[in-house]
Amino acid sequence: MFSDVSLGDIALCVLALSVAYLVYRIGSLVGKAGKILDETQLSLRTTTENVQPTLVKLTDTVALTNDQLARVDGITSNVGTMTTNASALTGLFAATVGQPLVKVAAYSYGVRAALGGMRGTGGAHSRKSGGDG
Repeated sequence: MFSDVSLGDIALCVLALSVAYLVYRIGSLVGKAGKILDETQLSLRTTTENVQPTLVKLTDTVALTNDQLARVDGITSNVGTMTTNASALTGLFAATVGQPLVKVAAYSYGVRAALGGMRGTGGAHSRKSGGDG
C-alpha cells in the first residue's frame, strides 16, 4: 500500500499540512485583529457618546460666560459714566458753592481779626507771636 508512495508525494503532503497550518494561524490572527477592531470601535463610540454632552455643556457655559461678560461690560460703562457725572458735579459744586464759601470764610476771618484788634487782645497777631516764642 505504501509501496507506491514516493519521496515527492511525502514532500507534497508535508507542504500541504504546512500550508494548512499557516492558513489556520493567519485566520486566527485575522480573527484577533477583528476583535481588536471591534473593541476599538466600541471604545470610540463610548468616548464619543461621553464627550458629546460635555462639548454641549461647554458650549452652553461659554455662551453664558459671554452673556455675563457683556453684562459686566455694561456695568463697567455705567460706572464710568457715573464717575464722569460725579466728577462734573464736584467741579460744578466747587465752582458755584466753593468760591463763595472761601470768600465768606475769608471775610469772617477778617472780621474776627478786626474785632480782636479793637478789643486789644491782639487777635490773630498775638497767636502767631505766641506760637513762635
